[in-house]
Amino acid sequence: MFPNPPGLLRLEPHSPGLRDRIWWGAGSNATAVWAAKLGMHLQSSTLKNDEDGRPFHIQQAEQIRAYREAWKQAGHGGTPRVSVSRSIFALVDDQDRLYFGQGGQERDQIGYLEGNTRAIFGRNYAAEPDVLIEQLAKDEAIAEADTLLLTVPNQLGVDYCAHVIESILVHVAPGLGWR
Repeated sequence: MFPNPPGLLRLEPHSPGLRDRIWWGAGSNATAVWAAKLGMHLQSSTLKNDEDGRPFHIQQAEQIRAYREAWKQAGHGGTPRVSVSRSIFALVDDQDRLYFGQGGQERDQIGYLEGNTRAIFGRNYAAEPDVLIEQLAKDEAIAEADTLLLTVPNQLGVDYCAHVIESILVHVAPGLGWR
């Protein structure tokens, strides 16, 4: 039929600039470094391997710093991007207080993956906006990241999820200088 040109074939359909838009969800410091060496952006969620027993946000901030150093060492051009995820709920009305004002997840949680891998799951933030501003200002990983992804409980419906996001944008973000 048709002869292939010499060398590797490119992926089709072709997407110019795709390589600059690939993100890797790293669950450990080692996988964050691996992603940096390959030139992928970093997405660090609310769960990672518990590598030293310190609070989640401190371990995640260290993961981000290790990633950025590995990016630099690899000699990639451009600026690496990093996002972190958080569950944040501004308690601004009775419904918020009913759903999230009861407490119970204000601390990191520890568990095991695959039987023997100790994992740490980051806490939820649920408080009055002024308290949230104080708490979030102390989260080292949020300070290290370029982007914050909010995790919202979609089972509560579109309107309530929109309210959760709007409450953060209106009542919390300005106090932290977020745009």
